[in-house]
Amino acid sequence: MTNPTIDHLLTRRSVSANSLGEPGPSESEIAQMLTAAARVPDHKKLVPWRFLLFQGEGRAAFGKILAGICQAEEKDPSTFRLETEANRFMRAPLVIAVISRVVKNPAAPEWEQVLSAGAACQNLLIAATALGYGAQWITEWYGYSQGVRAALKLADNERVAGFVYIGTAKEKPDERERPSLADIAQAWRP
Repeated sequence: MTNPTIDHLLTRRSVSANSLGEPGPSESEIAQMLTAAARVPDHKKLVPWRFLLFQGEGRAAFGKILAGICQAEEKDPSTFRLETEANRFMRAPLVIAVISRVVKNPAAPEWEQVLSAGAACQNLLIAATALGYGAQWITEWYGYSQGVRAALKLADNERVAGFVYIGTAKEKPDERERPSLADIAQAWRP
């Protein structure tokens, strides 16, 4: 007997942000994706993540900010590099920044909260691909930039868990090699 959820998990494949295009998801589909992203393990109900959406003109506006930050943070970036940064968020109709937000709580260690943000990224990918879109979770340089932190107005307890690019796949991605279970799973023995 087949199970559609298991079948999807076993065949899900990221699509490169460069291979995404229009159309993007509708507002109701975005709401579904974000609702799914928020249904992850969350010890003590701290909600240790939040989402920033870049779509429409906001993508180009943030691209200009990225180009400016790149120019300020790197020594002599080329014109090509600055153009690449200015167009970075134009690669997909929707880019969602998942922001990890650690809340001080002795009953919920920081590591658990960071893992919860990672689970939110994964659920977002699964939801997007289940709705028929292509998606890719990436960080790249701007996920770690101090200038980008300031531009996103991240608090001291926040950092970027990833940027999830979502759109329609221009082509089906090739399958990639996966690890053998024999190499990654063993029974524990005393």
